[in-house]
Amino acid sequence: MPETNPETHVIDYRAAEQLLAARDPRGAVKLLDSVIAAHPENTAARLLRARAFFAAAQLRPAELEFELVLEREPDNAFAHFALARTFQRSGRPEQAKRHFRLAAALDPKPEYLEAARFPVDFPADVPPEE
Repeated sequence: MPETNPETHVIDYRAAEQLLAARDPRGAVKLLDSVIAAHPENTAARLLRARAFFAAAQLRPAELEFELVLEREPDNAFAHFALARTFQRSGRPEQAKRHFRLAAALDPKPEYLEAARFPVDFPADVPPEE
């Protein structure tokens, strides 16, 4: 069995990022499994694994990972946005809408506002008119 140490986990994490970028999400998940087994509290590794699950169309594992990230970091706008996309892809629009809106409220990026159906040019501190 190969020796594992913190440096190995960093290398595996970086390699998983590269695999995900190269459109090999299943390979990324395999590398991240050992990182997360050794460091279950590592939110960055869990977020990357959630993204890899999503890219591999493994929506239920992606959902669980995104939710775990949000338990630890409830103000993570990207995690809300990605969870919303996961719900959207799973055919659960009401749950998706909630997380799109949370993402937009936390970070008024144009893509988050558009997904939440807010006008993009609208000031972040003024609520939309109904």
